Amino acid sequence: MAEEHGELEERIITKDLHTKEIDLVNRDPKHINEDVVKVDFEDVIAEPVGTYSFDGVWKSSYTTFTVSKYWCYRLLSALLGVPLAVLWGFLFALISFCHIWAVVPCIKSYLIEIQCVSRIYSLCIHTFCDPLFEALSKICTNIRVAVRKEI
Repeated sequence: MAEEHGELEERIITKDLHTKEIDLVNRDPKHINEDVVKVDFEDVIAEPVGTYSFDGVWKSSYTTFTVSKYWCYRLLSALLGVPLAVLWGFLFALISFCHIWAVVPCIKSYLIEIQCVSRIYSLCIHTFCDPLFEALSKICTNIRVAVRKEI
């Protein structure tokens, strides 16, 4: 009974990964586009003191900019959103596939092979270099350095 309950929970969790509810209010919960595409009228068009246009021109420019940006984005996302989502889904699936089936196994294989090489290298260093450096250290132990200040 407990196993069946565990399997049922696992199936529900697996299903939720692909069919989870999405938040239609907060569409950037991780704030990945916070600084990149947040462009308002004031960020693009500004009139310094002394070079003001007519108030009607300024208001209609603001309205035109805001509405055209809003509707162009909506139109582009309606036309290209789903095809680009398919493209990005395919690309990230391809990256995941390559990472799981090619990159990680190559790295693991390399690490296994390099262990053997590192043992041989370590043996060679200890066999040939250790005696040489010990002899050099014994030669250099009797060297004394004195600093004198001559006036």
